[in-house]
Amino acid sequence: MLLTWGERLLLLLWRKWTGRGSTAAVPETEALNPEETVEAIQQGREELRNDLIKQYRPFIVTTASRFSKRYIDPDRDDEFSVALLAFDEAITRYSPEAGSRFIGFAAQVMNRRLIDYARKEQRHLSSVPYSSLQSDSEDEGSVLSKIEAREAISVYSREQVAQDRRDEIRALTEELEPYGISFFELSEQSPKHQDSRDALLEIGWRLANRAPLLALLKDKKKLPLKELGELENVSRKTLERHRKYLITIALIAAGTYPLLQQYIAGAPADMKEERI
Repeated sequence: MLLTWGERLLLLLWRKWTGRGSTAAVPETEALNPEETVEAIQQGREELRNDLIKQYRPFIVTTASRFSKRYIDPDRDDEFSVALLAFDEAITRYSPEAGSRFIGFAAQVMNRRLIDYARKEQRHLSSVPYSSLQSDSEDEGSVLSKIEAREAISVYSREQVAQDRRDEIRALTEELEPYGISFFELSEQSPKHQDSRDALLEIGWRLANRAPLLALLKDKKKLPLKELGELENVSRKTLERHRKYLITIALIAAGTYPLLQQYIAGAPADMKEERI
């Protein structure tokens, strides 16, 4: 399932809102899993194709090297070009209905095109059994070499983090709805100056860790302006102007959002440990 526009927008706007973190610099192909990215490309998002190929370049190199039983230099060896074109072909041809993951399907396509290339060049096949180069099994372990398996594990880890982050975003989306807050509005709520962002982030964390104020926020679905203003010595007008920003920060800080909390790092140390 593709990310909704709001979810994708949140990923792109985190750095703007908080002035911290690296999410805004994460390529969109890493915000989606490979199957979602391929689906987006097939639906017309061609600008993602080169990003996906670049992301999986090490996988393409190891696949070509495994076939050749030697290291393949991407700048000199034709086998890399063959594998690269085959990976691009796999993006166009992949269908989830086939039952395999994209990385396994791409490995099969690359191996088959490398076999065709070897036949034309009349080399490799005399010393490399055909059966060792192609597999009809949908088990990715039968397709990937140990080197590729390590790369696949690395890719899986990145995908899992991205999936967990998407799950947190979807949960946050639902939690924000009763407060009348959408991600589109939040893009305009970010303080323009770093010192203002830092100050509001700390207020948001403190709000999350003050149980009575947090209870008021969650019960009434409104920022407790009077109480918060007195505790923080901040004008009601300032709090009201950044109401949606502060509510969002507080809900993230108080909720089960470990990945999103990394992007609002900077809470006072004494506030992170224990809620008042």
